[in-house]
Amino acid sequence: MSNCTLIIGESGSGKSTSLRNLNHKETFICGVLDKPLPFRGYKSNYHAITGWDDKKGNYFSTDDYARLIKCIRMVNEHRPEIQSLIIDDFQYLMCNEFMRRANERGYERFTDIAQHAWLVIQELTATREDLFCYVLSHSDADQNGRMKAKTIGKMLDDKITLEGMFTQVFHSQIIDGGYKFLTQNNGSHLAKSPLGMFSDQYIDNDLVLIQEKMKDYFNE
Repeated sequence: MSNCTLIIGESGSGKSTSLRNLNHKETFICGVLDKPLPFRGYKSNYHAITGWDDKKGNYFSTDDYARLIKCIRMVNEHRPEIQSLIIDDFQYLMCNEFMRRANERGYERFTDIAQHAWLVIQELTATREDLFCYVLSHSDADQNGRMKAKTIGKMLDDKITLEGMFTQVFHSQIIDGGYKFLTQNNGSHLAKSPLGMFSDQYIDNDLVLIQEKMKDYFNE
């Protein structure tokens, strides 16, 4: 079972920037929106795969859940050098499918979209133990004003609770002009991490440092 982490936050709060120090030779990024990464030199380090048997590419873009699952399996089974698997802009996996099916009547599409998101996360949790999986997604306010992971509304929230499927949930925020991750729920922003993993409520948004901390904690 891999170690799966959810990172949520508003656009521009430092979610994707947290990837900046990861070793590109050990990292694979799945971009749902296929947008540029917000750190210097990403184009020289991340190259799209040319096919499922490509052993050198480390980037793939799709907003189709079935193709995303196929990519996760490829990385898990055939790319043992990959230690960090990133799913960026996860909420658009749900949003784009909803928009494509907007003219459908009835509520079955909400069940389908929830199931497809659930299947992707289940695939991540079933990967090998040495693979760290990170799901990056936008945040949104619930009916009580608390910030949580963004979906496509209450109908989907009634079927799937994204945060409950992850051991760690970090909430990206801008604190005193710097990017930080909240490690524990503060009443207004949802976050969680195992007891004693982090001594501070806020930590730097650097996945290299965070990943080392998680390795030490779980292997102690």
